Amino acid sequence: MEADQSRLLFLLFLFTWRLSPEVAADVQESSDGSGASQKPVMLTDVQATMEFIAVAEVAVIGFFQDLEIPAVSLFHSMVQKFQNVSFGISTDSEVLGHYNITGNTISLFRLVDNKKLDLESKYIESIDATKLSRFIEINSLHLVTEYNPATVIGLFNSMIQIHLLLMMNKASPEYEESMSRYQKAAKLFQGKILFVLVDSGVEANGKVISFFKLKKSQLPALAIYRTVDEEWDTLPMAEVSVEHVQNFCDGFLKGKRLVSRSLQYNKEKTMNQKKKLQRWNSDFS
Repeated sequence: MEADQSRLLFLLFLFTWRLSPEVAADVQESSDGSGASQKPVMLTDVQATMEFIAVAEVAVIGFFQDLEIPAVSLFHSMVQKFQNVSFGISTDSEVLGHYNITGNTISLFRLVDNKKLDLESKYIESIDATKLSRFIEINSLHLVTEYNPATVIGLFNSMIQIHLLLMMNKASPEYEESMSRYQKAAKLFQGKILFVLVDSGVEANGKVISFFKLKKSQLPALAIYRTVDEEWDTLPMAEVSVEHVQNFCDGFLKGKRLVSRSLQYNKEKTMNQKKKLQRWNSDFS
């Protein structure tokens, strides 16, 4: 199924506003991991709410008509668990109307693909901490999302069909500087490519690395993958740089490297089919 390109367009005017000092401070406090005193930001008008969403990679807002329902206390508990997500609460009727909220709703807004996901009243009435945590964990896609069994679900649910994976050990001395460059490159392809980090130091991630025919001796490496047709390509690198990442992505978007990769994929697929046929014939001969 082809993606609806209109849903990938970003609301550019959100980034032209001058953020009020009060909202900027609240967002920073909400997402900087400041400890047990951390609380959701109270959003009392439409302007403040729009600004709050605009500056957060991932924002989760509880639009509550009733602050006495059990979901509110659950919502507060999530703030401590997800330190890299900005949390806000609004009970203002104009804010709820602006976002077409007709009942108690928890909404997740993410910058990377301009997506809004809702947990509406019928789900909130029976929600527990596990379900709410799962909703946030799966759908919290950032400019660079770290790969794990939960986030991969959110990645494949996004309308953005191209994923770029940086496979690198987080324990390596070059990691911090490499990630800074990778983050800069991610901003160049917002709305076009989802950027992912695969920690090669995690044993379970070995399956991802082997899927792209890479060896650990070739890392760090980039792997780019298009979900709609499973086309992919790889680029081992001595150094992660914005230029290398940009050129690799541009090449893939323009169709470069795809022919050789496609031929290799089809060749391997044909060989596997022949092997299966040979095994089938031997079993029944």
